[in-house]
Amino acid sequence: MFSIVHKRQLSESVFEMGVEAPQIARKARAGQFLMLRVAEGGERIPLTFSDWSADEGWIRFIFMRVGKTTHMLSHMEPGEVLADVVGPLGTPTHVEGLGRVAVVGGGVGTAVAYPVARAMVEAGNEVTVIVGARTKDLLILIDEFEALPLKELIVVTDDGSAGEKGLVTAPLARLADAGAIDHAMAIGPAIMMKFCAQTTKERGVPCTVSLNPIMVDGTGMCGACRVTVGGETKFGCVDGPDFDGHLVDFEELMSRQRVYADMEREADVEYSKECRCHL
Repeated sequence: MFSIVHKRQLSESVFEMGVEAPQIARKARAGQFLMLRVAEGGERIPLTFSDWSADEGWIRFIFMRVGKTTHMLSHMEPGEVLADVVGPLGTPTHVEGLGRVAVVGGGVGTAVAYPVARAMVEAGNEVTVIVGARTKDLLILIDEFEALPLKELIVVTDDGSAGEKGLVTAPLARLADAGAIDHAMAIGPAIMMKFCAQTTKERGVPCTVSLNPIMVDGTGMCGACRVTVGGETKFGCVDGPDFDGHLVDFEELMSRQRVYADMEREADVEYSKECRCHL
């Protein structure tokens, strides 16, 4: 039984949800993910842990309402039950011995950046966090980041409605140019991670990225999550999700992410019609 114990709407289309899953909570680590189904016969979707409590037996994840399954999930409430949740999956983020680290979170990727930044602080690193979003209303988890003993929290918005106006690559470049970081970790939209990797590569700073390829089973069997890293085929679910950002073929990744976009939109439209019919 995977009962929903917590739900919070963070913005117009972004939600945080907590689920009772004690066995998963005991083993979860920063950077890992889970696969869930809302109902029997539904699709499996990958979502990365945003928080968990081994003592209390719950896990949390944050998702954006972008297709039918996430639309269905957004309508579920505490007390309801998910069909299944599998995890933790993937390789945990390496957090030990990195020194001065810049953790960059963009959009919903900020949900992943939070436990990663927390784990890096707990491992003794000096951590600066850069959080970016299009507007102030789309920023998430700022209070949680402010509660961490960070060296600095930098907020960036495209329109300047909060923090600095611009893109996350600007403060990242500034830190690298000042020799203030030894490593960068970028988590967010593929295009953002691509330019974070490019920015750090030009300045000789290692950069890890957390990839979000299309995924079906999360165990390496389907091959849907394959990505090219350093000219070799890797699988996001078992080899990742973290990879050397300087070696990732981002053009291929972004092209593969768009393969089912039209089908996803059509399914969501049909589901929306069904919802209206039952009002």
